[in-house]
Amino acid sequence: MQARRLPARHGFLWLIASFKIFRSNPPLVTALTMGYMFVVVAVNLLPYIGPFLLPLALPSLIVVLANGCRAIQRGGGVGSIALTFGVQKRRVELVRLGGLHLIGSLLILVASAIMEGGPITLVGPGKTVDEEEMLAAMARLMVVALPVVAAFWFAPLLTAWDEVAPMKAVFFSFVASWRNWRAFAVYGLAAGVIAVAVPFILLTTASAVSESLAHVLSISLKMVLIFVVAPIMMASVFVSYQDVFHGEAAGE
Repeated sequence: MQARRLPARHGFLWLIASFKIFRSNPPLVTALTMGYMFVVVAVNLLPYIGPFLLPLALPSLIVVLANGCRAIQRGGGVGSIALTFGVQKRRVELVRLGGLHLIGSLLILVASAIMEGGPITLVGPGKTVDEEEMLAAMARLMVVALPVVAAFWFAPLLTAWDEVAPMKAVFFSFVASWRNWRAFAVYGLAAGVIAVAVPFILLTTASAVSESLAHVLSISLKMVLIFVVAPIMMASVFVSYQDVFHGEAAGE
């Protein structure tokens, strides 16, 4: 399994190609994303076992969403067979991959606790929220989590579509992400501008004009982030996989 080393600009092209998929069928991409989020929230709410079950289910959820994006890109029908392609045949391997994801998540928590000198408890009885402390802790957590994110970014699709063994899929995903760190840096920067910087600037400007305008704009931006930006970001997992492993250039 050979991962291409792509120019940095491809990180931005992934978002453009993802938007094209979204534009081709907004209801389907949005529905798949909302379904993904619903399952994530529902499983997390299960007492005691939820946080342990979620990593086991995530690989299959990602494959279903990517199947929908691939069907849209190819212009074919999007039925249950298309959406579950690779999930049934590779269900055991996907659960094993989920087990590795669970181990990775636990390692993140352990490493974070070691760095912070204990579990992160920014809010508690008699304790006020320190925004600077919270941001610093979140930044450290993101740094610790990056290797795990890289290891599982491509792994579900490698396991389901290319029939790569879970451990090898994790390894190939990490290597591919490392080889394309420039593209991922541009991707992350562009996503941050779209999802954080632009809404912040718009809300700050609106607040200076009118509080009511800022309130209306805040609601509108939340809707856009949920029903437009989130589906585009989810589609970008599929687009980046296609670009890195199968040479299907993103938006060029």
